[in-house]
Amino acid sequence: MPFDDVYITATGAYFPGEPVGNRDIDRYIAPLNALSPRIKRRILGENGIQTRHYAIDEHGRSTHSCAALAANAVRACLGYDVQSALAGIDLLAAASSSGDLILPGFANMVQAELRAPAMTTASHHGVCASGMAALQHAALALQHGQHRNAVVAAAEFPSRLFKRSRFAPGGYNADFDAHFLRWMLSDGAGAWRLSTRPGDGISLKLEQLHLKSFSGELPLCMQAGQAPDGRPWGDHEDFSTADAAGAMLLRQDIRLLPQLFDVATHEYVKLAQSGAIDPSRVDHFLCHYSSERFAPVVKQCLQLAQLEIPEHKWYSNLRFRGNLGSASIFTMLDDFMRERRPQPGETILLFVPESGRFTVAFALLKVVDAATPAVSATTKARPAEPASPTPLPEPPHTADDRQLPEVARLLRELALVWHDYRSRVWRTPLVGKILDGSVGKPDYVNWMEQWVPQVRQGSLWMREAADRLTPKYAVLRDTVHHHADDEQFDYNVLFEDYRTAGGKVASLDELKRNPGGEALNAYLHARAAQPDALGLLGAMYIIEGTGQRIVPALLPLLRQRLGWLGRSFNFLAYHGENDVAHLQRWLAAVEVALAIGGRAIADEIVDDARHTAVLYARQLEMIR
Repeated sequence: MPFDDVYITATGAYFPGEPVGNRDIDRYIAPLNALSPRIKRRILGENGIQTRHYAIDEHGRSTHSCAALAANAVRACLGYDVQSALAGIDLLAAASSSGDLILPGFANMVQAELRAPAMTTASHHGVCASGMAALQHAALALQHGQHRNAVVAAAEFPSRLFKRSRFAPGGYNADFDAHFLRWMLSDGAGAWRLSTRPGDGISLKLEQLHLKSFSGELPLCMQAGQAPDGRPWGDHEDFSTADAAGAMLLRQDIRLLPQLFDVATHEYVKLAQSGAIDPSRVDHFLCHYSSERFAPVVKQCLQLAQLEIPEHKWYSNLRFRGNLGSASIFTMLDDFMRERRPQPGETILLFVPESGRFTVAFALLKVVDAATPAVSATTKARPAEPASPTPLPEPPHTADDRQLPEVARLLRELALVWHDYRSRVWRTPLVGKILDGSVGKPDYVNWMEQWVPQVRQGSLWMREAADRLTPKYAVLRDTVHHHADDEQFDYNVLFEDYRTAGGKVASLDELKRNPGGEALNAYLHARAAQPDALGLLGAMYIIEGTGQRIVPALLPLLRQRLGWLGRSFNFLAYHGENDVAHLQRWLAAVEVALAIGGRAIADEIVDDARHTAVLYARQLEMIR
């Protein structure tokens, strides 16, 4: 969403106590058992955090409240004469996942801590993106003339959940998902002042703000309040029982984090395609990551799509501030402004991915000087967005798009196809049962029964397509056959899984595809029967992508829901581990095909990807 007259005119941050180095963490968050030191070494070795801050002392006693952390950040933002500055604030929007009280709202508690005059307040509860939701609330209020000045604050205080006395109540032996975040999160707060006019000196004009949740599609990843058996804290007999059951531990299922990267990457591509973000014009990139690592294939695809932002433009304070959840991007911008001192005309892209139940947020800022406030090209070109949000446009070819190499253009368009397909798959009845825990062994067996005959056809249509390549594309024949060789016996593995799980049909020939599978099979074979059906590389993108990006997330959930079923998950495990290599081979084939056939082949690949995505999703939708 574009904005016209919203400016960040000041930033502030607050960090309690002295920085705590890695060797001193145990003084505040003591190891619980023999597993703790190993987990600690592993996690700290991966995330790169060297120091962080805690609002508890060495005895586990709180030195601040969460509201006080936020209030101190607001004071740092507003400057010396805080009460006078507060008199000019119309709106206080505040966010946290670790407020001091269940009720009232966090913004009200921060207002009370500041002893601020009467004003509008808005409390936003959530995980990392809740701070960006508070920013959106305030920015919209200013954009539509409801207020002229606002303060947005975010604070986190997770350390009091991690101290030994509370972390393992009643001797509860916490699992890895609960251990993991103890060495990741820290305490602190950040605040920004927003106005409809630039302030004195340097201000940051809000150009674009995009916030989208995918909670209706993807499983729960990071949470507090639910015990390992799935019961929420309020459903236990009393608070002590809930605590003893581990319901109040903060957990993150790290096996699901690749789904966050997948969603965030493709949403970023969608924004670039719509023209909301131009990566080539980003001067500074502030990215909220617990670990700045990308899956190699995703990074390679972004580079080929010419959407990557060079690493020298990245800025993060993770190493010396730690992971502050919703407050991270607020403190990051504050540190950045003092350290880098951006110049008027430069642009800053903020990126916040949230793993709670998968939300992504982007904000584009332009540095302006009070003497010459800049009006962005985006603002000039776009009218104000209507009150009811509409989907971002997805033009097939923009002016800038036409200047891209064919591989880059193709990958961008495939990303949009995949984004819609992934959303549809995660909302199918079968996946819904896996997510809510209602899936049973009969559901799994039924799925395999309808899927085996479809997988059986994979190597057949690939070989048929390879054999119908004319001399112009003969160089690709061996590559396609090699891929078909890898897929040739996959259906046997899947059939063995089906039988091990309790499948009753004894012969492969007796298994039947559902109507969606029949339609998909007919389409793939019909295309393969045509000469030079290079568009089927688009079909392979959808099929292999399912194995690499969706299957690895479903497999641990299936194991958890269904328990021991013998060796009945071999096929899913194999594809989750090997489809990365398959996609790398696919990418090499695409580059060769485009070098020969150019844009016409790229259009065929996108077209076949789109048709395959619809039919593959339909096949899954009919499994009930």
